[in-house]
Amino acid sequence: MPYVLQHKTSHQIFTCTQVNHYGLAYYGVKFWQDLEEAEQQFHALLQSLEGMEPDAWHVIELEEGEMKLCNVKLKNDPDLHVFWPPTRKPEVCKLEK
Repeated sequence: MPYVLQHKTSHQIFTCTQVNHYGLAYYGVKFWQDLEEAEQQFHALLQSLEGMEPDAWHVIELEEGEMKLCNVKLKNDPDLHVFWPPTRKPEVCKLEK
């Protein structure tokens, strides 16, 4: 199952531009297949991004279908952000810049 980053207070799921296995760029949920790998890498990933506080995020497990649903709802649009509340239904909104 995929492991993703979730903001501890807002429940936002971490998203970014990535490259799929076809070499095409897309905007979607950053995930890892292995919990250990996720826990080892996410601090460095967030520290490399300006304004991100690694301590505000934690690793959670989603079912593959749940993660794919989040990506579908994002519509490959970097202006959209997905939130995963305790209801386990993704909520998408456009954050003001």
